[in-house]
Amino acid sequence: MNVEHDTDAAASSIAAAIGEPARARMLYCLVDGRARTSTELAMVAEVSPSTASVHLQRLKANGLVRVLAQGKHRYYSLDSANVAAALEALSVLAGGSRKPLTTGSREAFVPSTPTGLRAARTCYDHIAGVLGVSLHDRLLGLGWLSAASGDGNGYELTSAGAAAFHALGVDVKAIRGLRRRFAFACVDWSERRPHIGGGLGAALLKVALKRGWVIQEMDSRALEVTKIGRPELLAQFGLQI
Repeated sequence: MNVEHDTDAAASSIAAAIGEPARARMLYCLVDGRARTSTELAMVAEVSPSTASVHLQRLKANGLVRVLAQGKHRYYSLDSANVAAALEALSVLAGGSRKPLTTGSREAFVPSTPTGLRAARTCYDHIAGVLGVSLHDRLLGLGWLSAASGDGNGYELTSAGAAAFHALGVDVKAIRGLRRRFAFACVDWSERRPHIGGGLGAALLKVALKRGWVIQEMDSRALEVTKIGRPELLAQFGLQI
């Protein structure tokens, strides 16, 4: 087996996948880290939904995007930070002519969710919105979560994470005994980035409510971070809200 030849062939295939203009527009649209549906990406790429599906299958086959199925919807995002880095490097080679997505280009995702719901809310029985996404990122950054083997978007607690959740009063063993997924990346419909779903996410919401870090508004999914909650979130997770 010629490993070098195989690597060259794989690189060529990836380059060809990126090189098609519609697919490139889809990929650069996803550089902001937010997931989008195939319908949204079809609009960005200026192609029909059926053509977009073909393009997305090609990108997925080349390891450039991943898909998360949630209910009736399928959300696409870049497969890894390495893909984003490669796209940024190509922008440099292109002379920096592509405007950053944060400057208001048409590809930039602009949430239309009401401010209160976007800041923090419940998603089933776990925390969503900016607060949920921020907690997700912090738990990964602290090394408390790791990818679960054999589960594409599932998480497992590391030893440090298990100890931290035990200190919060969470019965991890009991959660594992539930007839539901332990923890997984649940795509946030306002942020289009993942928050933590599953039994672990539900336990985190229970802790936040019990300790008064957040309160839930009457007849609403909205959550409000309390005066007690802000310093506690900073102390427990290094999270500034």
